[in-house]
Amino acid sequence: MSVKIRLQRHGKKGKPFYWVVAADARSKRDGKYLEKIGTYNPNTNPATIELNLDSAVKWLHNGAQPTDTAKAILSYKGALLKHHLDGGIRKGALTQEQADAKLSAWLDAKAGKVDAKKDGLTKAQADAKAKAFKAEQEVNAKRLAAAAQAEADAIAAATPAVEEEVAEVESTEETPAAEENNETTEA
Repeated sequence: MSVKIRLQRHGKKGKPFYWVVAADARSKRDGKYLEKIGTYNPNTNPATIELNLDSAVKWLHNGAQPTDTAKAILSYKGALLKHHLDGGIRKGALTQEQADAKLSAWLDAKAGKVDAKKDGLTKAQADAKAKAFKAEQEVNAKRLAAAAQAEADAIAAATPAVEEEVAEVESTEETPAAEENNETTEA
């Protein structure tokens, strides 16, 4: 029986969630499996991967062949490195302490890279939000300035009409007085 380390799809349509499993190569993709090794969630940024490192290495030692995607996940989490270092221990090239030190140094460096990516994504998201807020403030300021200008234009347009009405009223008031003067001069 050949064993494969592969992904088993779960989750709803458009939101995949995978289990990393060791399964018989002849079984269906989402069918019977021998052992669940971990999970993989590609919906988050960066992708969330939880892996039982010892179990994955045990299956690799027993001859399980990972698929391409599973191999990338195992490499990302350090299972392939641990398998490689264990081979060095069996051959006598390394001691267990040296292998553990190399693995922990690699895992710390990898965790630093992942944290840097998360921080970069958070900063980029905050920068985009600040930029959008600034653009929105500029649009609001232009809108307020345009409204103020329109109001000032409306007042300016209404002011000459009021002055003309006042001038008309004053001229009509002067006309009867002038007529009275004309009448008195004629009499």
